[in-house]
Amino acid sequence: MDNQILSHQQIQHTIRRIAYQIYEANVNEKEIVIAGIVGGGLNFAKKLQKVLRQITQADILLCKVLMDKKDPLASGVTTSISEAEYEGRSIVLVDDVLNSGTTLIYGVHHFLKTPLKQLKTAVLVNRNHKKYPVKADYKGISLSTSLQEHVHVEFQAKNDRVYLA
Repeated sequence: MDNQILSHQQIQHTIRRIAYQIYEANVNEKEIVIAGIVGGGLNFAKKLQKVLRQITQADILLCKVLMDKKDPLASGVTTSISEAEYEGRSIVLVDDVLNSGTTLIYGVHHFLKTPLKQLKTAVLVNRNHKKYPVKADYKGISLSTSLQEHVHVEFQAKNDRVYLA
């Protein structure tokens, strides 16, 4: 059996809390770009987008961030929207788990090639095993885990969960 860290209900509360934090940091923005790293990050970003649309009049633009998580340097980072669509905007780069920081740092690097109003990061789980100087501005939960343990995030209809394996 697995060790559940967050239940569906806890994840829903966490998504709402983070959405409100994003809203508060962008209260005067007319548009907010939620950039989800494909995989769990994109699923988390879609859930944040849904809540943000309920609590703000701002346009919430979803951006898919594509990269090879095992080798982001070789594959490069691409986005589903053009640079012109996020230039000068407020962006929140979203991933499900911050482990070594590799995925987030390459995502941040991609967006920093363009003038932005601000760039923040959001994760559901922060594992504290960073190789790079990247932090989550918005985080659901921080865990102290061993490198041998694996955090799994599952986004399923009415059964989201985070567990340790």
